[in-house]
Amino acid sequence: MAVIIGLSIPTSGYAQSGGGLSILRDAEIEHTIRLMAEPILKVAELDKSSVSTYLINDDSLNAFVAGGQNIFIHSGLLIQAKDANQVIGVIAHETGHITGGHLSRFSDGIQSATVMTLIGAILGAAAIAAGSGDAGMALILGGQHIGERTFLQYSRTQESSADQAGLTFLEKSHQSAIGLIDFLDYLGDQELMSGRYRDPYAGTHPVSGERISKLKQRAESSVYYKTKTPDSIENDFKRLQAKLYGYLKPPYATLNKYNLKDQSLYAKYARAFAYNKQHEIKKALQEIDDLLESHPEDPYFWETKGQILFENGDIIQSIAPYRNAVQYVPDEPLIRVALAQSLIATEENQYLDEALSNLEYALSRDPSNAFAWHQSSIAYHRQKNEAMTYYATAERFLLVGNLRGAMVNAKHAVDSLPKGSTQLLRAQDILVITQSNMSDKERKEQEKPEKPENKRNKG
Repeated sequence: MAVIIGLSIPTSGYAQSGGGLSILRDAEIEHTIRLMAEPILKVAELDKSSVSTYLINDDSLNAFVAGGQNIFIHSGLLIQAKDANQVIGVIAHETGHITGGHLSRFSDGIQSATVMTLIGAILGAAAIAAGSGDAGMALILGGQHIGERTFLQYSRTQESSADQAGLTFLEKSHQSAIGLIDFLDYLGDQELMSGRYRDPYAGTHPVSGERISKLKQRAESSVYYKTKTPDSIENDFKRLQAKLYGYLKPPYATLNKYNLKDQSLYAKYARAFAYNKQHEIKKALQEIDDLLESHPEDPYFWETKGQILFENGDIIQSIAPYRNAVQYVPDEPLIRVALAQSLIATEENQYLDEALSNLEYALSRDPSNAFAWHQSSIAYHRQKNEAMTYYATAERFLLVGNLRGAMVNAKHAVDSLPKGSTQLLRAQDILVITQSNMSDKERKEQEKPEKPENKRNKG
């Protein structure tokens, strides 16, 4: 489990922070969400590679679409959902907003400025990583300056349209709509509560008895109404819930919900994270070792063992578990970044080539990972490769919205990278992007000769 990119530099590697909210990045959770979403996206005739899902670290029960084909899901929704089918229903509904081309309208909302700043940073980083630098910076800067009275909200007409589209997608993918209806029933109850206690989804996605009645009538006529979600998906979802609960909730809450009488896989998984939060490393490792004994080729259990060891200072010992995880799921960028972080943290130069190999692969798949660029800059600096240190640092600063830092390092990279290299071309692009987005005063300030001590500290 991890915490990533954002408006401030992450401290532990993988959470993208924006004010009071953060984006959670975790290989296993992202994989499970993809498994639930892809059948819906396929029948909706959307390119699955063009639709991004983001997990927001927030206890409230909420989900929304923003910035085009981007679905944001709150951790609270995943933790509180009764089963995978409820989440699949929500994904189907939100996909209906995408295919319907519904534009967000703005009104009063909870944590609105923070949410919009976060969205601007995420989508801007993605645009920059894809090569659309000016568009990306506009998103980042625009997101930071949206006022306090902004939040995504849909009309009842749009909600009804998204409902019907969602039902169509569930029908075409041979899935039940029971989960969606159960979820909307819950929201209907929420609307009767005062705003203080109401889940945000009920406010941004208005529900009515007539709306639910229409949905039930159509859903119950489907031959797939009583179709059960495959056991494999339900099992993966229960793992996701246990992992999120153990990682996000206070240890006492986790150990109460998943007490020692429960020796299931899910309980052991949750307790491993709870014990780790309490710095009870022996208990945490015992739980994860029990899981590995029965599932020796599970990459996510190996990843968790590596994380536990790393976070408790056993850097060298964490490398082998992370290597095992990469062996069993070699295409997963986040796990490769975690391995690279451990290799670099040993402070032994013999591991740098392996670390950079993993980082290069990860960034080829996930170029908007600012933390991976940060780790790359550290490794290149240790190898005394100044040109690549400047380049990696420029990429990192650009993604986190530090224009000055990105421009200064891009300029040094342009001056030192080999002619004709792809990195040189990219550094030139960063230089143009940052200069075009700075004020005249800021540009003039950068034209002043630098002091020698400043030059030494740009990496």
